[in-house]
Amino acid sequence: MIKSIAPWLIAAAFLLALPHIFASNSAITIMNQMAVTIVFALSYNMLLGQAGMLSFGHAIYMGLGGYFAIYSMNWLSVTQIPIPLPFLPIFGGLFSLGIAMIIGSFSIRRAGVVFAMISLGIVELIASYAIITYGFFNGGGVGGDRTYVSPFFGIEFLQQSEVYYLVIFWLMLSTLLMYLFTRTPIGRMANAVRDNPERAEFVGYSGYWVRFYSFCGAGFFAGIAGSLFAVTYEITTVENLNVEASGTILMVTFLGGVGFFFGPIIGAVVFTILSTILGLHTELWHMYIGALFVATVMFFPSGLAGVLAMHGPVLRSGRVAGVIGPYLQTLVPAAISILALAGLCEVLLYSRNAPLGETQMTLYWLSFDSHSVAPWIVLAVLFVAGFWLAQRAAPGLAAAWGEATKP
Repeated sequence: MIKSIAPWLIAAAFLLALPHIFASNSAITIMNQMAVTIVFALSYNMLLGQAGMLSFGHAIYMGLGGYFAIYSMNWLSVTQIPIPLPFLPIFGGLFSLGIAMIIGSFSIRRAGVVFAMISLGIVELIASYAIITYGFFNGGGVGGDRTYVSPFFGIEFLQQSEVYYLVIFWLMLSTLLMYLFTRTPIGRMANAVRDNPERAEFVGYSGYWVRFYSFCGAGFFAGIAGSLFAVTYEITTVENLNVEASGTILMVTFLGGVGFFFGPIIGAVVFTILSTILGLHTELWHMYIGALFVATVMFFPSGLAGVLAMHGPVLRSGRVAGVIGPYLQTLVPAAISILALAGLCEVLLYSRNAPLGETQMTLYWLSFDSHSVAPWIVLAVLFVAGFWLAQRAAPGLAAAWGEATKP
């Protein structure tokens, strides 16, 4: 019992301590964004990882939940009904649940490619309708003010730190509920329907209803994520429910690992950090994240969580010391090669787009003339040398890994 509760208590203590470690408003805003992405990614994993339904339109439920939460926020602000802000995600979650019940009633009759194409068509239909109409979608976006809602025990949520604790409460609650869902008979049968739907039908379970319950649960928690986004940023737009948002959460979930419950959590944390930090320093951050996603799918199909999980037996066997040296011999030159290749891309971008007469650029804290030949030569040499050294050390790493995992 203690072992099962301990990770949740440690995670809660860590999340509660974060605002005291990173006290700036910008850092807290990033942490809020990270928490919203985690809830959204876990809800998507209920479809893909648990039930095997590849959806290109899951952002619909986050976006619609956010819209309904904003409208509820504005309504509560005007009427002054004593419903405090922490209860607002329930509104958005229930609204998205209703939409998921309607869409799921006909879209999940078939899984696989048919379901994926239906979800793609629905998200394009709703996103296009949101742009050309003014009613519910207000021509593309709706704003609000959370401070006008009734205070919660005197808290008016004026500060970002107050919003952070609200978001973290719903993050922990949603994560716990989604984890418990995986332990229910429906959650376990979702795995069976994902792996062998015919056999699940033979033992008396309806694949349709199992997928329907998973679909509705995923829509409910996506609505909670949309509500948390609306509370954090006090706005929701059509960008929250289009196909690009659906593709982003698909990438986040795959990056973390769809075969593990905690995989989307890792993917959301890595994606948020990379998009935030890289977005502040380079215009090519989309390209770098895309390259990371492609590399993950090609070489680590189980995601970052799978990479961590495969080291578990090595750690338990006590043979980790035997792979540290080969790891360093392979990964250090590989990292140098990757950074050099990124440097070449940055120099190329700057040399093509820099204002006329400006040639000085700063890369990796070094300033140099981007139009000079020397930086190109140095970066090219580092790229080739790092790649060659990493490739040369790879067989040694494979041998050391085989020895460490040997029974």
